[in-house]
Amino acid sequence: MFQRLRNIAGTTALVVAALAGNAQAADVTLRGASLFDNDHAYSKTLIKFSELVNEYYDGDVAFDLRGNSELGIEPDYVNFLTQGVAIDYAIIAPSNLARFAPSVPLMDMPFVFRDLDHWNAVLSSDVLSPLETVLLDKADLRIIGYAGGGTRNLISNKVISNLAELEGHKMRVMGAPIQARVFEAATAAPAAIAYSEVYNAIQTGVVDGLENEAASLLQYKFFEVAPNITLTQHSITVRPIIFSNKSFVKLPEALQAAIMKAGKEAGDYGREIESREDGEKLQQMSDAGQIKVQEFADREKLLELVIPVHDAYAAELGAEDLLKAIRSK
Repeated sequence: MFQRLRNIAGTTALVVAALAGNAQAADVTLRGASLFDNDHAYSKTLIKFSELVNEYYDGDVAFDLRGNSELGIEPDYVNFLTQGVAIDYAIIAPSNLARFAPSVPLMDMPFVFRDLDHWNAVLSSDVLSPLETVLLDKADLRIIGYAGGGTRNLISNKVISNLAELEGHKMRVMGAPIQARVFEAATAAPAAIAYSEVYNAIQTGVVDGLENEAASLLQYKFFEVAPNITLTQHSITVRPIIFSNKSFVKLPEALQAAIMKAGKEAGDYGREIESREDGEKLQQMSDAGQIKVQEFADREKLLELVIPVHDAYAAELGAEDLLKAIRSK
């Protein structure tokens, strides 16, 4: 643990020094971070954000976006953002914000969104503003927009097209307990397995598949061991664009206004391109004969089965009103 803290401290010092040395000559330099290269939807979203800020702000702002995990991974980004050092903005998965706002995982709960239209309606409204307030108060993190849009489906080594075929299906899920609880309610047999071990776990029969987005299916070649895709559309990702409030409050008011406007519009842009590219990647693999895609006949029944799980989870978090507001959209 001590060594881990020393490593983080050392990394922070190196990052600060590197960024300071490479800052462009400008009135303000805003520093961003992405896990991916510039072809990924997240990086495209952050690049769009910088373009929009420069469009809306009548001043000299430079942007220094570091991709390919150059500045670490998302938990590292959160540490930098809360301290107001090294990074000013990034896209962060809700699971990495849960220690500040326990209700945030509701954004990623399977089947919380009925479809893409419902997802977009929620993210285009002020429904999630209570979570934004908590993050600002507890962590000094400001949500300026919502990206995301990858649709998660079942990926399996066998055909699953209805509830009967889903029953007892051995599948890998993420470690958050709500993930297992939802799929247990849906009659499957979920197991939390490290992501790096999933491919081998399917090969050896530990599980028969997983759930994920098309981008991960393609990147990690899960189709080689699990070529059957079932369109359960059980999750549509929500990825907040986070700005360090410690950095934000130091900026001119006009720039703050430009950042808030640009963040919202960049989020809209990011959701459109990621949801579109998600479908394109599925089609690409289908056309190449790498996957077989099937509908799930009993999706409406699935939505009914998980309602009690959603209700109980929201009650545990004290987020009944938030869940009710999401459902009402």
